[in-house]
Amino acid sequence: MVRYARLLERGDEFLERWGLRQEGTPMSGQVSVVLPVVLGDGTRAALKLQDVDEETVGEGLALRTWGGDGVVRLLDEDAETGTLLLERLDEGRPLDAVPDVMKATTILAELLARLSAVPAPEGLRRLDGVVAGMFERLPAVLASLEGKGDEGDRRLLKDCAAALREVADEPGDRLLHWDLHFENVLAAEREPWLVIDPKPLAGDPGFELLPALWNRCEEGQLTRRFDLLTETLGLDRERARAWTLGRVLQNSLWQVEEGEGLDDEQVAIARELLGR
Repeated sequence: MVRYARLLERGDEFLERWGLRQEGTPMSGQVSVVLPVVLGDGTRAALKLQDVDEETVGEGLALRTWGGDGVVRLLDEDAETGTLLLERLDEGRPLDAVPDVMKATTILAELLARLSAVPAPEGLRRLDGVVAGMFERLPAVLASLEGKGDEGDRRLLKDCAAALREVADEPGDRLLHWDLHFENVLAAEREPWLVIDPKPLAGDPGFELLPALWNRCEEGQLTRRFDLLTETLGLDRERARAWTLGRVLQNSLWQVEEGEGLDDEQVAIARELLGR
């Protein structure tokens, strides 16, 4: 609540600075607040308020680099505070609402192929650094699991790490969204669907696939969805499998470090990819 109030206060500052008029109720996400606004010329837009951290830094740079191609258009930015003025999309119509998960996956995959075809600009965090940090933390996490619960958790993390080591020496240089799932695609007027909320990273597109499998995991068809993603993006399936297992490892490290158990759905995805 303290952060929410602070971001709303910052919103008042930018409403005045950029000559905006708020025309609706604030929308709150996990780490941001979005105000529906109108520009002086009548253009409808969205004012996104958030703190700058490891994940949000460079969001404006990524949006400028994509230039609205398959992604929400950036209208203005204050990089110091992470405040963004964005094209208004239809927040009431996320891709998540498309009933057929394979149809939704097809739409997401086509957008992801467009985004990940773009070379990453200088100044973004890089996947090789992320991977190095994961390998540094892994021994302590494995030690913390020893003698606790199912030994299968430790084995799964070791197998994910082994797969990641096979591809880690070629981390890639594409501009990645890093969090592209069905709720981060909204209906729009300029295109039928546009992507929002990147957490930009420079790396291999194979590292992008897990969110589209994890979101709506309960609907199954995981292998079909994975194959659709890799084929649409033109990825080598085995390399994409290794990077996806690396993404499971990344999330699992966070969960164990926070004192939580492994996520059942991500474990299921990993086992599917490992052929268990």
